[in-house]
Amino acid sequence: MSVTRRSFVGGISASATVLASGSSLAKGKYDFGASDTEIKIGHTNPYSGPASAYGVIGKAIEAYWKAVNDQGGINGRKITFISRDDGYSPPKMVEVVRQLVEQEKVLCLFNTLGTPTNTAIHKYMNARKVPHLFLATGASKWGKPKEFPWTMGWQPDYHTEGVIFARHILANVKDPKIAVLMQNDDYGKDYYEGFREGLGKSVDQIVKHVTYEVTDPTVDSQIIQLKDSGANAFFNITTPKFAAQAIRKAADIGWKPAHYLNNVSASVAAVMKPAGFENGQGIITAQYLKDPTDKQWDNADDMKTWRAWMAKYNPGGNTADGFNIFGYAVAYTMHKTLEQCGDDLTRANVMKQAANLKKLNVPLLLPGITVNTSPTDFYPIQSVSLQRFKGETWELFGDVMSNEGA
Repeated sequence: MSVTRRSFVGGISASATVLASGSSLAKGKYDFGASDTEIKIGHTNPYSGPASAYGVIGKAIEAYWKAVNDQGGINGRKITFISRDDGYSPPKMVEVVRQLVEQEKVLCLFNTLGTPTNTAIHKYMNARKVPHLFLATGASKWGKPKEFPWTMGWQPDYHTEGVIFARHILANVKDPKIAVLMQNDDYGKDYYEGFREGLGKSVDQIVKHVTYEVTDPTVDSQIIQLKDSGANAFFNITTPKFAAQAIRKAADIGWKPAHYLNNVSASVAAVMKPAGFENGQGIITAQYLKDPTDKQWDNADDMKTWRAWMAKYNPGGNTADGFNIFGYAVAYTMHKTLEQCGDDLTRANVMKQAANLKKLNVPLLLPGITVNTSPTDFYPIQSVSLQRFKGETWELFGDVMSNEGA
C-alpha cells in the first residue's frame, strides 16, 4: 500500500518546485523538500505484514496534515506528505526510504515505525544528513546526538519502561517468579535489558525467558512454556498481534500471573478487545497519552478537539484505538517544530528546532507530561504513568514517573 499526497500550487505540482536559497522569488532558506509553497515530509508505516495494526498511525498522520493544509499550512506552506508501506521489513524499509530521500527528495523523514526497520536506515539517514525525526519506536538508541545527530525518538524509551515494570513487580508481587516473552529483535532486547537493570540483584528471579520471531504464526507454545515454569509474574514484550494472542492463550490455559504489557500494545481496539476484555482484567501497562476509552477525559478540551477532528478528517478511524491518539499527538509535535523553523527550512535548522522544544504542551499527553529536548537530550518524552485494565478500558493509578522516580 502506498499513500501519497501532493499539494498543487497554480496548477503546477509543488513537489516539482525547489527554490534555491538565492532565488529572487524565495523569501527563506531552503534545502531539498522545501520552498515558498511546500514542505515535503517522508514517512513509512507497516500498512501490511505482521505489524499492520500500526498502519492506523500513518492514516491518522495523513489526516492531520490534511487538516493543517485546509487551515493554510505551516507559515503559508502546504504539507506534502508521502507515506510508503515498509511491511515491517528492514530490507523493504531501506528500499522505500532511499526512494523518499533520493527520488522524492523529502526535507525530512518523520515517525517511521519499528526498531528493526529504523535500525536498518539509522546510519544511512545520518550519513545523508537528513532529519530522521520523532520515530515511532522507543528504543534507547534514538537518543544519542553525539553518535547520531540526525535521529531523534519521541515516545518514552523502552529501557526506562522496562525498569519501571521491574521495580513495580519487586514492590508488589510477593516472592516473584518472573516469566518474559520477548520479540527476538532490538525492540525486544531493549525492553528486556531495561527490565533486567530494574531487577538489579533480583535478576535471578526471572525463571523463564522465551522469544518469538515476527514471522511466527502464533505464540501459543511460548505461553504454555511460561505457565509451566511456575511463574507468577509475566512481562509481555510483544507487538499488537502477538500481545492479543498471548493474553487470550494465557486465559485459555488458566494462567493468571501478575501481567505487565508493554505500552506499544496498549490499544484497546487493536489488542484488548481482540484478546477478549474478560481475559485482560488486571493487566498493567505504562502510558503517557490519554486513552480515548477512559471516560475521565471526555470533557477535556483536547479530547473534544480530537474527536471533532476524527469526525471530520478521519471518519473511518476507530475512536477506541489509541494509535489514532498517538498519530495526532506526534504530528502536532512535528507541526510545532516546523513552525519554529520560520522561513529557514534547511535540514540543519529542522534538527536545531527539534532539539529546542521547551515544555511543549502537546494535546492528549497526560497531565504533567510535556515535550522537552535540547542539543544533548534527544528523548522528548521521559515520563509515564501506570494503568490497569478494568472492564473495557484502562484506569490510571499512581504518580507520573520516570526511570529515576520509579
